[in-house]
Amino acid sequence: MASGALLGAAVGALIASFITDKLGRKFLLIADIIIYIIGALLSALTINVLMLMFARTFIGVAIGADSAIATAYIAEFAPRKHRGKLGIMQQYMIVIGIFISFIVAMLMFLYLPIHAYSLDWRIVLGLAIIPALVALVFRFKIPESPRWLILKKKYERAKKDLLKFGITVSDKELNEAHDYLYELASDKHVESKGVKRAFFVSSLMGLFIIANGVNIPLIYGPFIISGLHIFPAVSNKAIANSYAIGATAILGAVLVASTYIGFKFIDIAGRRFLALLGFAGMAISDITGGILYLYGINIGLLLGLAFYLVFFGIGGGGIAFLIQGEYFPTHKRVKFAALAVVIEWMTSFTVDEIFPYMDSVLHLGYSVIVFGIVSVIAYIVFYFTMPETKNVTVEQIVELFEENSLFDLGKINSRNLGEISSVEFDIKNRIK
Repeated sequence: MASGALLGAAVGALIASFITDKLGRKFLLIADIIIYIIGALLSALTINVLMLMFARTFIGVAIGADSAIATAYIAEFAPRKHRGKLGIMQQYMIVIGIFISFIVAMLMFLYLPIHAYSLDWRIVLGLAIIPALVALVFRFKIPESPRWLILKKKYERAKKDLLKFGITVSDKELNEAHDYLYELASDKHVESKGVKRAFFVSSLMGLFIIANGVNIPLIYGPFIISGLHIFPAVSNKAIANSYAIGATAILGAVLVASTYIGFKFIDIAGRRFLALLGFAGMAISDITGGILYLYGINIGLLLGLAFYLVFFGIGGGGIAFLIQGEYFPTHKRVKFAALAVVIEWMTSFTVDEIFPYMDSVLHLGYSVIVFGIVSVIAYIVFYFTMPETKNVTVEQIVELFEENSLFDLGKINSRNLGEISSVEFDIKNRIK
């Protein structure tokens, strides 16, 4: 089921890459959540395995499209000084949702073990409808991306949506912003070297942040923890599963707490610093945990996975989403962010599929060490290719990738980018 959802997510992101710039961000965000509600309902009412697989894949389409659109939507709204926090907020909400799902599943298996294989799983899958309905209500109320409206010359709607934030603008200011965005959208920027560099860095970030094994504690956590034999054995399988899910929920709580740290410091320490810190920490955690497990210290592997999630939360998935949204010009943002997300979801699908094979051939300890080595490679790649983009506008970031070679990007500090242009979306620096 997990693999079906991951594959569906890749398809959803790919679809979003082709239609979002034509239909707008808000329209697709509403369509996504409706697809999710239908998928959750089908999952809870499924009559056979085939229907369940279809329902989970259908949900995956919504998840993939949403993950691509949300990154662009947030980047186009966020003031430059707070764009990092708002970008990380997407990941923060995801990990909170994962944590809550673990808690719900644990309680169901613990207090209703007799229904564990008949009713409980339907309730767990069906409960997803509740937050989706809440999201649907709010998504009807959210404004459209002002950058997209300005680029499409929908000035009256842009004025109306900006007024929701207490911002009034004149037609002259909107025309200036349009001319600036249109210049970035001109032929010289279509699949330019800068866009290709931005795509290279952002897509590799999405690839590495999954290829270094985040699915292992989150998807296979209960299975792995049960195999470690850390907790006392019980005869009831449902209760034993609830213990394993509970231990995985603790790992989820660790991820929530560490993502909050990343949220607090992303606009202070910066994207590059936290990403490098994250990959270094994830490498050390995985390699150390794997070695301890090979020496028979099972609790060492559990601690290694816990510290891996600490560093993933600080400098991992949230940064991948963030840079996918802020690296590209408005007219190309969703397309290339979505393509980067496609790579991320396909990597997730691949890791999910090959891990059981890795576990059977290399066994758990060596498999975790391999994921640690992937983090080492990621650290080296981003040390040379990832610029610091905190506290600058998304338009400046586009120019940064246009004007610097791939291996010069790692030398760039946001303090060296100069003064902010007066003709930008923030309408002469009033949105900061």
